[in-house]
Amino acid sequence: MSAHRVFGITGWKNSGKTTLTERLVSELAKRGWKVSTVKHAHHDFDIDKPETDSFRHRQAGATEVAVVSGRRWALMHELRGEDEPTLDDVLARLAPCDLVLVEGYKREGHMKIEARRLDAKDRTPLSANDPAIVAIASDHAVENETLPVFGIDDIGTICDFIEVRSGLRKS
Repeated sequence: MSAHRVFGITGWKNSGKTTLTERLVSELAKRGWKVSTVKHAHHDFDIDKPETDSFRHRQAGATEVAVVSGRRWALMHELRGEDEPTLDDVLARLAPCDLVLVEGYKREGHMKIEARRLDAKDRTPLSANDPAIVAIASDHAVENETLPVFGIDDIGTICDFIEVRSGLRKS
C-alpha cells in the first residue's frame, strides 16, 4: 500500500475527469497543499516528439530516458514487453507530497469522486458497483443517490470534501 495520501477522480470518457482534476489541483495548490497527479492513459500515449533527442534514445532501445533541465525533469520508461506497473508501483516512485490526485484507474480501491456529464460517452453510474466512490460531481441533477452530490463546477466545496475525507484537515 502506498505511503501517499491518495484521492481519485473517475468516470466514463468525456465525463469531465481531466478538467475536474486540473481545477482541483489548482485550488488545492492555492490552499497551500503540495499536490501530485497520476493519470492513467491509453496504451500508445506519448509525451515525447519524434524530433527530440530523448525520442531518438528510446527508439534506439533505451529502457529509461531521463530528460533534465534547470526547470524540470522527466523520466520515461519503456515497458518493452513488461507488464504495466500497478498504481502502487507508480505511487512508490513519486516524491513526498500532501496529496496525490489519481485520474482514471476505475478499478482501484482508493477513495474516488465520480465525474458525470451529460456529454459523457456512457452515463451508467459507476458508484452503484464501486464502494470506493465516495461522492459524485455532476453537471446535471442526480436522482436516487445516497452519496454526496456536488455540482461539477463547485470546486471549493469539492476541495473541502477531499481535504476532510483524505485526512488533510479535520472537519
